[in-house]
Amino acid sequence: MPKFMLSPVLVPRPSLSLHPSQGVSLGDTVTRRCKLPQPAAWVRLLWYQNPTYIEQKDKTQEIAEFSLTGIKQEDAVKYQCQYQGLEPAGTSQKSDPVERLVTDHRYPPPGISLRPKEHVEMGSNITIQCWNKKYGAAFLLHKDGHSAPIQHQEPNDGGTATFTLFGVTPADSGTYRCSYRIRSCCLLFSPLGDNVNLEMIPRTAIPGDNEGPSRDLVAAVSGGCAAAIVIIIVRHCLLFLVAQRRRMQSDLRPGGQGIKWL
Repeated sequence: MPKFMLSPVLVPRPSLSLHPSQGVSLGDTVTRRCKLPQPAAWVRLLWYQNPTYIEQKDKTQEIAEFSLTGIKQEDAVKYQCQYQGLEPAGTSQKSDPVERLVTDHRYPPPGISLRPKEHVEMGSNITIQCWNKKYGAAFLLHKDGHSAPIQHQEPNDGGTATFTLFGVTPADSGTYRCSYRIRSCCLLFSPLGDNVNLEMIPRTAIPGDNEGPSRDLVAAVSGGCAAAIVIIIVRHCLLFLVAQRRRMQSDLRPGGQGIKWL
């Protein structure tokens, strides 16, 4: 009898989300929510790249919630979830990992500076520096109105991270702050530091720039008029000379009046 290869059933992957997604401090209560594309026999919450699961929920239809009360330093890590499907049967792949960022208010906030100061021209390059030499392992740049950091940067040997905004536009206006990941620890971060405000001003016009085209036009028109006047004068002079020559020739002919002596 011929042998047939059975293809494995592909079970759709779940998705994992954290609630709240940000602004979590040590001691807070959080929920990790695993959303299923189909009913499951069981759902497991796992640490990232760790085969050992943390917790399991049985017979789940759409969403499995895993609550954590009094979050601790060691809980600031990456998580994934996985499930065993009913129809079709099979174990899914793990979800994409999500990071549980936690703030520890026992650490001092970082310092921050903005160069050039506050009011800057559109199109300029702006530098924001953040620093904390003692604890900062990596720095995050936050902008008010954004749910996630907009940039991250490693510090130099002096504990300072430099963020550069190139060719700023009005969309870059706003309030900026920094935080840092605490050295030799998980996903534990400092509180947000003081803020700096970035405001746009129109680029300063170079004197004469706006008048350039019109001034060139005036110069061209003036030059054209002058040339026309010169041509007219030369033409009249030529006509005058021609007329004078004809008169002289007429006077010298026989029967003419000839030259009159005074």
